[in-house]
Amino acid sequence: MSGTSRADPLHLKPNREQDAPIYLQLYRRYQEAIASGRLRPGDRVPSVRSLASELGLARGTVEVAYQMLVGEGYFVARGAAGTVVSPRLGNLADASRAKTSTPPPGPSPRPQAPDHGAQPFQLGVPALDAFPRKTWTRLAGHTLRTLETVAMSYPDPAGYGPLRRAIAAYLGIARGIACTAEQVFVTAGYRGALELVRRTLLRTGDLGWYEDPGYIFARQFLERAGMRLAPVPVDEEGLNVRLGRQRAAEARFAVVTPTHQSPTGVALSLPRRLELLEWARHRRAWIVEDDYDSEFRYQGRPLPALKSLDRNERVLYTGTFSKVLFPGLRLAYLVVPASQAGKFRDMVNHLPDPGSALPQAMVADFMEQGHFTRHLRRMRPLYATRRGYLADALARMPGGRLHVQPQAGGIHILARLLTRQGDKRLALAAQADGLAVQALSDWRMRKSSQGGLLMGFANFVTAEDAAAAVRRLEAVLERG
Repeated sequence: MSGTSRADPLHLKPNREQDAPIYLQLYRRYQEAIASGRLRPGDRVPSVRSLASELGLARGTVEVAYQMLVGEGYFVARGAAGTVVSPRLGNLADASRAKTSTPPPGPSPRPQAPDHGAQPFQLGVPALDAFPRKTWTRLAGHTLRTLETVAMSYPDPAGYGPLRRAIAAYLGIARGIACTAEQVFVTAGYRGALELVRRTLLRTGDLGWYEDPGYIFARQFLERAGMRLAPVPVDEEGLNVRLGRQRAAEARFAVVTPTHQSPTGVALSLPRRLELLEWARHRRAWIVEDDYDSEFRYQGRPLPALKSLDRNERVLYTGTFSKVLFPGLRLAYLVVPASQAGKFRDMVNHLPDPGSALPQAMVADFMEQGHFTRHLRRMRPLYATRRGYLADALARMPGGRLHVQPQAGGIHILARLLTRQGDKRLALAAQADGLAVQALSDWRMRKSSQGGLLMGFANFVTAEDAAAAVRRLEAVLERG
């Protein structure tokens, strides 16, 4: 009977002796209850207060688990009417595919980053003033003094071993991805990861789904590499899988940013995630998941990765240190299915390696010693504040020219144009004035009447910094 809670609290009670955090155990218990049918679409679940009391947990612990379940689409919050299992889950194939894998216990990770001058509104550059330079410098000296002899020889083309192990441990804890170091490949930036996927699994001329709008630099790289891309629209639930099937049913791959879509900031809903995975299973297609800005979510905890739902080994997961540490590192990583690890290992022997072991060893130490996770914890509230600086300054702009798109995370703002001015022309004018604004239209494959401006905010240290940049942008719009 819909409307009642079927999950026995005894089955939900976490085990304090397990390595996984209590909130994550509770989150998984609910996933298992939904997958097994003990909780059905439309069933009401206990309130945070009552469940916390029944299980003897802190309300904040239950709240975190519920936020994750709501954020991923398992639960729907209905205010005074309570929280229910999403009715939409009943419209999809076996929900058991939605069970996340159990990440292996391991040490938590940590970040870092140096520096580089950033123009006002520049995208993709983290808060350079907030980077822990003293810690990084101290680690650099220690790494130079203690670097193993093996690291001074020819580098492993798959990446420095301790870094690959640190990445695997971090992803298991923070992103719900169960993988081994053998599945992790360190690359020279995100494009290095795309090149490794292309050379290992794809052929020139293969057709792939591409988010529209989508990450412009990945699109440019793939097109120049000879891939054919079919634009698939993005709406408030992310990539429209149904339209992708209609427009390019024979595609062999899809490139997606499911946790924080680039550039709109929306999250791919759980029904769409399951639909995408089912398409890849049926077509034997590959999904390249770019976990873009996933660490910087301001409402609740970061959403688990699409890879954590992958039961058929069709997802290739990519991440980068450029936005969490600093772009000058030029380090990214690719996690491949266990069944494909040997094939990728063979391919990296014939491609350029990720470079010197020294910066990789520094990042590994940074993660293993806990600086990475501490840095991320500091940056989330900092970015929420700096986003507020820019959003407030834009809201005070007279004339009603821009509407700031709501989004739960990331380090840039999408402001929709409410006038008939062309976003490309405005962006070019702003760039000529030293403002690194980008036009939403440049990130589209198909033309659209919905113009917008993309603006980074990570390096606005004060509200006045943001206000001064907005005044300069306002002058550009007035000249428009």
